[in-house]
Order: sequence, then structure tokens, then C-alpha cells
Amino acid sequence: MFFAYRDFTGEADAILADQDMGRAHHRVIYFVGRNPDIMVSDLLQILNITKQSLSRVLSRLVDDGYIQSTPGPVDKRQRLLSLTDKGEALERELTRVQMARFSRAYKQAGVDSVDGFLRVLSHMTDDSASKTES
Repeated sequence: MFFAYRDFTGEADAILADQDMGRAHHRVIYFVGRNPDIMVSDLLQILNITKQSLSRVLSRLVDDGYIQSTPGPVDKRQRLLSLTDKGEALERELTRVQMARFSRAYKQAGVDSVDGFLRVLSHMTDDSASKTES
């Protein structure tokens, strides 16, 4: 599992390193990309991290133009997050290299292996949010 995780994240890590970013930035970009106009509170719940931990990463992504933060339509104190064009391009590239790795692995393991693998992953997660927000 360790070696699979290392290699699965390795190519994305290299892309992120070119931007002086890491996996925390990747996680935020990934979930904001899949949940446009997500509230900060919902993102905190999905990531299961503290507001302080998110703040540092999110500030950097907003400042560098990967994510935009807009006030909520009713409650202006709410911040809604979405990817900018620059953020979408980075998210596509990160996802492309990781999906290519999955595609190669699925092709080599055979189609019958995919369902079992997905069931194993599902049973490895502790929180229900991670099962519905991927």
C-alpha cells in the first residue's frame, strides 16, 4: 500500500513542486474542483482539518489565482470557493497523471479486479463524507 501510494502521488507531487505547492494544496484544489461554490465550512468537513490548517493553504491558492472566493448570495459572511481557469488547468493536469496510472493498473489487473478494489477502498475509509465526496 505504501509503495502504491508513493507512486500514485509522486507524479502529482512533482507537478505541485514546480509551483512550490504540496499535497495539502492538491487536496483543496481537488475538492473545490468537484464541488464548485463550496462553502469553506463544507470543505473543512470533507477534508477533516482545522480552519487554521485550511487557512494557510487556501490563502496561498487564492493569492496565486488558483481559487476564487466570493461572498454567499444571502449571507455575505459565507465564502464560496471555486476554481479559476488557472486552477482548473492545474486540477486537470494533476488528475490526468493520476488517472493514467489507474488506467494502466486496471488494464494490467483486468476488469474483474476493479469492483473488488473499489469495495476495499470503500471499507478502508472511516468517515461517510469521504465516500460521497470523491
